Amino acid sequence: MLLPCMTNLYFPRATSATPSAPPGEGRALHLELFHPSPRSPRSWKEFVSGSWKEFVSGSWKKEPKKKQQLSICNKLCYAVGGAPYQLTGCALGFFLQIYLLDVAKVEPLPASIILFVGRAWDAFTDPLVGFCISKSSWTRLGRLMPWIIFSTPLAIIAYFLIWFVPDFPPGMGRSHGFLWYLLFYCLFETLVTCFHVPYSALTMFISTEQSERDSATAYRMTVEVLGTVIGTAIQGQIVGQANAPCFQDQNGSAIVNRTQSTTSLKETQNAYLLAAGIIASIYVICAIILALGVREQRESYEAQQAESMPFFQGLRLVMSHGPYVKLIAGFLFTSLAFMLVEGNFALFCTYTLGFRNEFQNLLLAIMLSATFTIPIWQWFLTRFGKKTAVYVGISSAVPFLILVALMKSNLIVTYVVAIAAGVSVAAAFLLPWSMLPDVIDDFHLKHPNSPGTEPIFFSFYVFFTKFASGVSLGVSTLSLDFAEYQTQGCSQPEQVKFTLKMLVTMAPIILILLGLLLFKLYPIDEEKRRQNKKALQALRDEASSSGCSDTDSTELASIL
Repeated sequence: MLLPCMTNLYFPRATSATPSAPPGEGRALHLELFHPSPRSPRSWKEFVSGSWKEFVSGSWKKEPKKKQQLSICNKLCYAVGGAPYQLTGCALGFFLQIYLLDVAKVEPLPASIILFVGRAWDAFTDPLVGFCISKSSWTRLGRLMPWIIFSTPLAIIAYFLIWFVPDFPPGMGRSHGFLWYLLFYCLFETLVTCFHVPYSALTMFISTEQSERDSATAYRMTVEVLGTVIGTAIQGQIVGQANAPCFQDQNGSAIVNRTQSTTSLKETQNAYLLAAGIIASIYVICAIILALGVREQRESYEAQQAESMPFFQGLRLVMSHGPYVKLIAGFLFTSLAFMLVEGNFALFCTYTLGFRNEFQNLLLAIMLSATFTIPIWQWFLTRFGKKTAVYVGISSAVPFLILVALMKSNLIVTYVVAIAAGVSVAAAFLLPWSMLPDVIDDFHLKHPNSPGTEPIFFSFYVFFTKFASGVSLGVSTLSLDFAEYQTQGCSQPEQVKFTLKMLVTMAPIILILLGLLLFKLYPIDEEKRRQNKKALQALRDEASSSGCSDTDSTELASIL
């Protein structure tokens, strides 16, 4: 009686055969217990000295998991999802300020309020959306994909209305125009956050392999920079072709110092609408490709958790995680530097350098250069490490900013500087999103029982960068107001030109140097990253083994 019971215990799957099995089959199983077949990886002596739990669970029978690889198609579909945020963000970042001042005829002070409040609201919505995502349950589409799908149609409507100049009754245009742009700017930023935060967190759910995530991130950054190129080309070339030449009276009076007649102003407004319609169409196409081509994957140890960690408890743990705080502090300063350049570049080229009809081509040169150098930076960070890439990539912008500050207006030199600056822009695009998954891996090792915190990491990083963007645009436009910027002016006073030069050169240099000093405190180097990778793989193997053990225990209970 004892021997059959032992056989049932040791081989639960084998004894679950149909009752009509041939008699010899059962005897073969009994013999296999005492005379293991050559295919059996363990002998009887090894079984006696081995782990009971391991033998019952059958984990010793398992072959090592093959490295999980993403196809090029998967990576491309994932990468395409990053284009909408960059398309719209590039158009708004480079052109919204000059659009409000010179096309929508908003005064500098109200325009600065629109820009600052819009970006501040955008920053506030990131942790709010992150909180809502952390409370979301997994569906057939995943936990993140429904946010991306359902926010898209509303976002493109709001985006289109930002670039629409309404015809308000006389005497009501200024106040109503201010409310119009503030409302739809804030609404669009809310909806695009519902797209971008889950998309950013999706990095952690496309693969469990660090190398695959880094590779997919490189694809994503290449497409995102390409998205900025397309956004710059569409917005810049269409709007640039519609701009009327600048006319000024003989005595240069500021009263008649205007760039556009009523007819040409209407043409410029229509050009902005055309560009908005094209960008909105691309937004929809990219969202469809992302939804059809990417599937979320849950971590095995996370799937065993009953529910996600409460948001505020997770937030407290995330914000007390040292590597994360140091990383976002460093990128906060460097992001603020590049956003100051981005927000004031069009005005700087138009009024300080005098290249009114060339600034869109200069933007295109920067973004094309960044697109082609993204693969180089991916190779560099793989070869020399991510911290080294941060120092080399971001600091390379400093000499060119100094050159811009010191040189006189020269179109050829400006193009050379623009192409060289694109190399640093590529590093600024790639590195934050490549380093954030490393921080999250480090966090999961220290807090293995904290599932669902990935959206918090990404949403608060985006929160701080968007807050920096809002500060940069608000301070920039307010500084121009103090310098007596003339709306729709054909030329600007010297103090305005000097202010623009400081905003585009000296202020970013100081911020970049501060950011690089903070990166000295960032603790995750290549050695630490390799250690984390091994420890995480052990955690996944243990979770997978535990899951198998639970399955075998269920079968064992049914047999007994």
